[in-house]
Amino acid sequence: MANILIIEDEKKIARVLQLELEHEGYETDAAFTGTSGLEKFKEQHWDLVLLDVMLPELSGLEVLRRIRAADTSTPIILLTARNSIPDKVSGLDLGANDYVTKPFEIEELLARVRASLRTVQSGTEKNAGLLTVKDWKVNEKTREVSRGDDHVDLTPKEFDLLVYFIENKGQALNREQILNRVWGFDYYGDTNIVDVYVRHLRKKLDLSEVLVTMRGVGYRLKE
Repeated sequence: MANILIIEDEKKIARVLQLELEHEGYETDAAFTGTSGLEKFKEQHWDLVLLDVMLPELSGLEVLRRIRAADTSTPIILLTARNSIPDKVSGLDLGANDYVTKPFEIEELLARVRASLRTVQSGTEKNAGLLTVKDWKVNEKTREVSRGDDHVDLTPKEFDLLVYFIENKGQALNREQILNRVWGFDYYGDTNIVDVYVRHLRKKLDLSEVLVTMRGVGYRLKE
């Protein structure tokens, strides 16, 4: 699981956060001043930071500014006072990913932590050329499709069609759009070739429930 750094000067709040996060399976550590929090951040890799705005020695916004000067990717969630709109705006402008207003419900905080970590994971997979559909992993770089130890061989056009559907997940795509993108603008064959290849994908990857026909339109890969 992810490791999370909590920078919060109210020790009781920091301890509650540690207990709740560790109960969810995360690893945590805490710092109680802006200076010590910045030092702990530099000591190792963190998957996420919970950062209070009101800190002694260095303010949370200054800690955020210094972190973002060197690290633009680690998600940071600000812990702000209820009426501190300027702090929220400044924090987001400085590169915070999200904020939670004190006093907060722990379930809301946990949900925001999960969402931030999912966003990072999704971005990492995309940068690595990885896409997903159902429980299949689609690697654009190696052009492999796998599920655990199972690998499925797709023809070049089947693979390109699958990637096009994934990249436009949730959208209704007509046959002309699909032909232009996958087969090219200079293709003059029968548009029924799209239907043939869709049948191949449905059969090979068991996508019948998610790759649906839009009558009178074309096809849509469900979210």
